[in-house]
Amino acid sequence: MSNGLSRRGFLGATGASVLAAPALAQSGASVQWRMVTSWPKNLPGPGVTANRLAERINVMSGGALSIQVYGAGELVPGLQVFDAVAAGTAQMGHSASFFWQGKMKSAPFFTSIPFGLTPIEHQGWIYHGGGQELWDELYAPFGVMPFMAGNTGMSMGGWYKSQIESLDDIKGLKIRMPGLGGEVMRRLGATPVSIPPSEISSSLQSGLIDATEFLGPFSDRALGLYKVASFYHWPGFHEPNGTGEALVSRAAYDALPKELQEIVVNACAAENSFSLAEIGQNNARSLELLVLEDNVHVVPFPDEVITAAREISMDVLAEFDDGGATIDGRIFKSNVAASNYARNWSGVSMQAYLKARNG
Repeated sequence: MSNGLSRRGFLGATGASVLAAPALAQSGASVQWRMVTSWPKNLPGPGVTANRLAERINVMSGGALSIQVYGAGELVPGLQVFDAVAAGTAQMGHSASFFWQGKMKSAPFFTSIPFGLTPIEHQGWIYHGGGQELWDELYAPFGVMPFMAGNTGMSMGGWYKSQIESLDDIKGLKIRMPGLGGEVMRRLGATPVSIPPSEISSSLQSGLIDATEFLGPFSDRALGLYKVASFYHWPGFHEPNGTGEALVSRAAYDALPKELQEIVVNACAAENSFSLAEIGQNNARSLELLVLEDNVHVVPFPDEVITAAREISMDVLAEFDDGGATIDGRIFKSNVAASNYARNWSGVSMQAYLKARNG
């Protein structure tokens, strides 16, 4: 079955899947899957998205496919979700692709890269610009199928115990920042530290790290990061998109009847859209609460930091350019093309409109 074609036709397939669900349920067949996640259980944002995705599949299938959700550490550690799905320990996972950079160099492109695509632009690349086919190819050797299945929107720049007022303030900082953003910070003089989301708050409190990024105000406030670090920097140049991925065992998927396969595909697509709208609304409210109730200082990075980070990001990304000789090079080339298209359009649409609206 073509993974990409099924996604592109998700609107029509949803109707067929829902109609098929009663027949599946009446047959008495019930498939039980386990979903492991990289998130603390029920974490506002991605944790809730994982729960809701499982519920969508259960309801759409009329109980014919039931999924038990496990938070980070309940069945496997948060950063071992991919391996668990690949090994068959779980049939499904919910995570973010940049956690697998050590396994697949170009994996971060499918969550976010520094100064990269915004959420809507990223969806355009995946659904309509060839991104899904490349993502499928990257994960295929591991027997894992990737689906966009949630989005936490644009990230903030992160939490710092002391305000960043110059490039010198970044040097020597121990910071939790996964993906290619972490490499940018390393080249700016910081020391990136790999920590799963469930351990961020305690690591910040203990001094294991001096600063951290996670997501946006909604999820960050839920983790209580404002209680340990009071300077909240913006913009999140390292992570302008927040695609969460559903990882599905190819063997488990292939064992499903066609109707249940379509339900999995379309539940992921539905949750991807729903969660992006949800996070936009909740981030706005949570940012207000952080300022008015939690006494957080929401401050921009200095211009020199943004300029230096943008220049270094170009160098980091250029290292993927091999003329398309490898899957990593082809992913880079495809993403650059999508970015160029997006930049031309956004300049005369969203960017121009926001400038006009804000005066």
